[in-house]
Amino acid sequence: MKKSALQKARAAYQPKLPIALTGAVKVVEGRPTESVADQDAIRKLFPNTYGLPEIRFEKNTNPTPGKPVNVGVILSGGQAPGGHNVISGLFDGIKKIHRDSRLFGFLMGPGGLVDHKYIELTAPIIDEYRNTGGFDIIGSGRTKLEKVEQFDKGLEILKELGITAVVIIGGDDSNTNAAILAEYYKEKNTGIQVIGCPKTIDGDLKNNVIETSFGFDTATKVYSEVIGNIQRDCNSAKKYWHFVKLMGRSASHIALECALQCQPNICLISEEIEAKDMSLAQIVKYIADIVTARAKEGNNFGTILIPEGLIEFIPEFKRLIRELNELLGANAEKVAGMNHKELTEFILANLSPENVAALETLPASVARQLMLDRDPHGNVQVSLIETEKLLSEMVGEYLKKSEEFKAAKGKFSALHHFFGYEGRCADPSNFDADYCYSLGYNAAALINAGVTGYMSSIRNLVKPAIQWIPGGIPITMMMNIERRNAEDKPVIQKALVRLDGAPFKKFASQREEWAQNTCYIYPGPIQYFGPAEVCDQPSMTLKYESQH
Repeated sequence: MKKSALQKARAAYQPKLPIALTGAVKVVEGRPTESVADQDAIRKLFPNTYGLPEIRFEKNTNPTPGKPVNVGVILSGGQAPGGHNVISGLFDGIKKIHRDSRLFGFLMGPGGLVDHKYIELTAPIIDEYRNTGGFDIIGSGRTKLEKVEQFDKGLEILKELGITAVVIIGGDDSNTNAAILAEYYKEKNTGIQVIGCPKTIDGDLKNNVIETSFGFDTATKVYSEVIGNIQRDCNSAKKYWHFVKLMGRSASHIALECALQCQPNICLISEEIEAKDMSLAQIVKYIADIVTARAKEGNNFGTILIPEGLIEFIPEFKRLIRELNELLGANAEKVAGMNHKELTEFILANLSPENVAALETLPASVARQLMLDRDPHGNVQVSLIETEKLLSEMVGEYLKKSEEFKAAKGKFSALHHFFGYEGRCADPSNFDADYCYSLGYNAAALINAGVTGYMSSIRNLVKPAIQWIPGGIPITMMMNIERRNAEDKPVIQKALVRLDGAPFKKFASQREEWAQNTCYIYPGPIQYFGPAEVCDQPSMTLKYESQH
């Protein structure tokens, strides 16, 4: 693989580890855990892996010799910066336990386990991918592990290769699958451990002991650089309103972090819009009022950040989407063979009048996407809905009728951007390079500890890496029951933006000034080499959360 000068220099970077992981470790158990909600239902579904204690690793001054272990690793779901370092850390970790340990990578996600497609990851392969972005070392996929036939098919290849532990690197859905797989293999007494690693740039896989998911830091820094560039251009030309949609299917963590880094004129937070029960019309008026106020000062330009999943949080459309999900989920077989025209007629004939009315307020293209375009999990594919264009068009129409805007001699020209894939495969920041390597190395320690159904956890992340606290938490601790495709299912609870949290409060305390004045910050590109205060800083979200 040919490398750029930066990649060659990054290959030599040695990620930093928590001091507890730099030698042999001992397990310190905490109290038994329970799920975040729906305790009785989750306990019943996971009788063999529920209620396990939290684990913390400390240095072991009297280690016993390790034994060779064969481990399988899977990259699941969308890409996130740092995945290769998780695998590198895992490889180094199991080799530290015993030099004869082996690592097998299942190709293109969980489907590789089911279809028996794999490669052995040797030192020369691993060394090619250290500190690089992407998931191309083994590829990723979105196959859901939820059927007994899949588990049994996977078990065949695990037994054939002598694999006794599987590490699944993924987001909330993927780690839900990891918990289900761990429970099944434990119930069947297969002797195979399952360990998860928290990945998603969306930032919605976290709790008190999973402080952040990997990739979030790098992705938000990439987006913030480009937003900063747009703001510099915006402030130079002084004639465009830039509507920027940011990846984040459900939670608004990415938009909030980028707002804290860049100080745009407007940033919409989906969770706040839902809490305030704001209609689409009210959102449009909110934006138009700020555009008008700036026009009065002669500033016919600005930047607006929009979370990708916004439409699912606007109350009238949340109700619509919920009913659509129920309707299509309950009639999955019936609608499977319908063409678009038949499906549209079926939906309109069976929706409540209130939700038909909500659907009719939308442009035909958006309405069609809500009704027809679904991902493999049955979710609305919000990334395909051009919310940024929908809002700019509606704001434009509002301003045409506004006497106040006309009196200000305002001008409104909109440009549109969607930043998603641009941040998913970037070379990881120093923070993510260190964090991901530690997560993988820590997963090896969890395997050596003999546990299953745990997620690799590295805490104390606002401190220097040497002070980070390694350990593990039972995946069932993060779970609740949610309605998916007209069925109640156990899933990891998404961590949404907390309106009483320090990051949002900081944003809320400043946004009025940002709206009226031009307070832009231009963060610039990720810095890999230089002083720690420039290169090794965690996200602003993490910093503010750690202060409370």
